[in-house]
Amino acid sequence: MSRPRVDVVVLTMNDRPAEEAAAQATLLAQSGVDVRVVVVGNGCKPELVPPGALTVFLPENIGIPGGRNAGADALHEAGDPADWLYFLDNDARFPRPDVLARLVAEAEQHPEAAWVQPRLTGPDDVTTPRRWVPRLRAANPGRPGRVTSMTEGVVLIRRAAFDAVGGWEDQLFLYHEGFDLAWRLYAAGWSGWYAAGIRMHHPLTTPARHALYHRLAARNRIWIAYRNLPAPFIPLYLGAWTVITLARAVRGGGLRQTLRGMREGWTTRRTQPRRPMNRRTVYRLTAAGRPPVI
Repeated sequence: MSRPRVDVVVLTMNDRPAEEAAAQATLLAQSGVDVRVVVVGNGCKPELVPPGALTVFLPENIGIPGGRNAGADALHEAGDPADWLYFLDNDARFPRPDVLARLVAEAEQHPEAAWVQPRLTGPDDVTTPRRWVPRLRAANPGRPGRVTSMTEGVVLIRRAAFDAVGGWEDQLFLYHEGFDLAWRLYAAGWSGWYAAGIRMHHPLTTPARHALYHRLAARNRIWIAYRNLPAPFIPLYLGAWTVITLARAVRGGGLRQTLRGMREGWTTRRTQPRRPMNRRTVYRLTAAGRPPVI
């Protein structure tokens, strides 16, 4: 039997050379699969490129989802695209050489799943912040199961499903693009699977380290709600997240930027195309443990 083929997209800004070199080394050490890699320079020419890898030079930073789409497009245009796409943060590492092969095997066991999510931990192989667990009940990160969101920087996605829904939404630029893609995949009849027994490593960073975090996270919540939710669910979803977001901002800082992002999201919401999910999708999301109001 031929080995599974996986196309891997690595996005870079040449800003963490040591971490990126380690990430690429563990990627190239993957066994049991045939890997093709593209390194996308988001506003830069990639400096670290594995032998034989494709490269994409984007003259300006078009955002993380746009950069990932550029990588996926380049792999498709190179011909004979693989059945699987893996999106890899350039500071994430494969702790074992069989991670990709095991993820593909999990996906084959769950043909209804458009994406398979490994468990993301810190370098200690144990610590998993709640925000990295792709479900509401995050107390036990070692429990596998169906999920409705994804950790975007370490995820295996079926190429056919990814292409059918149009890939990542590049207008979001940064933050919550995984929720948007997951909802569109559910609306297309797919689901997601959390393979908690398969680990990936990532530095224990916080998204608030980025200057744009508070504004874009608040704006994008409104945009993805307007894009994807039936009209009666929009105020419920945004009401719940307004309370949660403001409480977090008051405790952790960033209140002014959060309010700015909320205002921006609301005043520009009609620039986003409306593709509201149907009742069946709402039911499936609810049955999978995350009704689209939280």
